Amino acid sequence: MTEKKKITDKSFDFDTVYDRRGWGSEKWDVQPGELPMWVADMDFRTAPAIIDALRRRTEHGIFGYTGISDEWYEAYINWWKTRHHFEMQKEWLIFTTGVVPALSSLVRRLTNPAEKVLVMTPIYNIFFNSIVNNGRVPLECPLRLVDGTFSLDFAQLEKDLADPQTTLLLFCNPQNPGGHIWSKEELTRIAELCADNGVRVVSDEIHCDIVREGKEYVPFASVSETAARISVSCMSPSKAFNTAGIHSAAVCVPDLHLRNRVSRGLNNDEVAEPNVFAISAAIAAYTEGGEWLDALNRYIDDNLKTAVKFIREEIPELVPIPGDATYLLWVDIRKLPHGGKNFAAFLRKRTGLYISAGRQYGEAGEGFVRINAACPRSVLQDGLNRLQEGVLMFQRMAESAGRE
Repeated sequence: MTEKKKITDKSFDFDTVYDRRGWGSEKWDVQPGELPMWVADMDFRTAPAIIDALRRRTEHGIFGYTGISDEWYEAYINWWKTRHHFEMQKEWLIFTTGVVPALSSLVRRLTNPAEKVLVMTPIYNIFFNSIVNNGRVPLECPLRLVDGTFSLDFAQLEKDLADPQTTLLLFCNPQNPGGHIWSKEELTRIAELCADNGVRVVSDEIHCDIVREGKEYVPFASVSETAARISVSCMSPSKAFNTAGIHSAAVCVPDLHLRNRVSRGLNNDEVAEPNVFAISAAIAAYTEGGEWLDALNRYIDDNLKTAVKFIREEIPELVPIPGDATYLLWVDIRKLPHGGKNFAAFLRKRTGLYISAGRQYGEAGEGFVRINAACPRSVLQDGLNRLQEGVLMFQRMAESAGRE
């Protein structure tokens, strides 16, 4: 076995710009001159400890069927206990190839065709795919945005949960795209309302490790016995450590009977077996990646502060909505001509800046855009300059059309 090397370099590099074109990157499958800041995929190399672990695995040279080791369970358990004050048990955890495959499998297993799946919008757009593609009906419960902060209309939530056709809540914790960190009190009340109405909760917690300084995410299943009993939590190192292409994730299901249904679904769908790198990458992330992640969070904090400051000072027509988590920035563009309708498409065509239109995150996303700030500072500044240029052009186009 190749000797394990100790990672001792603490000066992590997030400023180097790497050319990702030609490497099969979905994010960078764009035209020359375009700058993609859309999908939640960072432009940083992953933690040195993960690269070292994968190099050792590659050097071994045999890539047969791979099992799930005790180290993998221990890595998840210790990380969540140390970082998030949530003590999981080994039997609660089930490996899966990704959060998205798990979401779709869970929708199929925990609901019946034509039933309603509740989502709190704006919400991660793939939730809609997992619902609609499996013959279920999305039910939107819009979040309220007051003074730049998201909150939940509990009266509306209670009404939606009381609908007998509503059988599942697809939840995002922390929230994507707005970056809202749900409080223990909010999570406890959500769990109680769901339990009272016989609704189970699938909580996507993939962004939990990207948080602003001084902020802390609360695992859904940790807030009460009720929350643990009715929920499935989806976890992965992929967002925090930029390893989405390795397809390594887990679901945490404390309740025995619910866990049996979930396990059968994941195995029936053949998304419960790891590829040869999936286990090694997760173990390295959760046992040796802490310092790198702390440095990454500081860098992302600075990036988001830079973006918010620039937009407020240089593009006053836009209103940034700073969140407490994720590396994504939610921006209100409703002050633009026509409420900013088609602005994202216009921006890409005219400046090459590719960001996400808010409408894809549900009706509540209309009039907003999402920008990925997980990139070297120089790339971020390029994107902000293009954003400013695009706003000016969009306004001139509207003025010109008004004079005709």
